[in-house]
Amino acid sequence: MGLDDKISNKAEELSGKAKEAAGDATDNEKLQAEGAGDQASAGAKQAGEHVKDAAKDIKDGFSDK
Repeated sequence: MGLDDKISNKAEELSGKAKEAAGDATDNEKLQAEGAGDQASAGAKQAGEHVKDAAKDIKDGFSDK
């Protein structure tokens, strides 16, 4: 996973947490939902990147032999 992707995904996750917290504080259900959605999206992207990293590690392990 590229460093830019890691930073972008983490920023999206933190932004989602902030939106959700702001929604909680103001009883704004739309903002809460938007924040939760941002976090879910970032989590899915991070999971996909982890799969790519694992596949690369496996490939590198085979090429070392």
